[in-house]
Amino acid sequence: MDPQIFGENWVVVGFMTLAAFAMGMALLLVSWVIAPARPNPTKAAPYESGVPDIEPVKARYTPRFYVVAMLFVIFDIEAVFIFPWAVIFDELGLYGFVEMVSFIGLLFAGYIYAWKKGALEWV
Repeated sequence: MDPQIFGENWVVVGFMTLAAFAMGMALLLVSWVIAPARPNPTKAAPYESGVPDIEPVKARYTPRFYVVAMLFVIFDIEAVFIFPWAVIFDELGLYGFVEMVSFIGLLFAGYIYAWKKGALEWV
């Protein structure tokens, strides 16, 4: 690879980054200068379709939804570790196998714990 071409590409990337930053700052500055800023309690009051809220706002999702989502992410991350391990399985030998069995065992223990605590019950 020609170093001159490689250097020129990074100059273009630098100019693009600088231009994006300058555009963002310019838009923020123009908005701050032009937009009226007259806050008052009426404007700050929550409403929907022009009708003020009469009762308190309810959460759209229960905390159980977030617990299940976090558990999904945690247990899904294991694939990130298992795929590279499978690719170099022959090079790792018995040590790699024992390490992965202990990793999967730990994940399985976490799964059983979450199951026993009722974190996987949706209703």
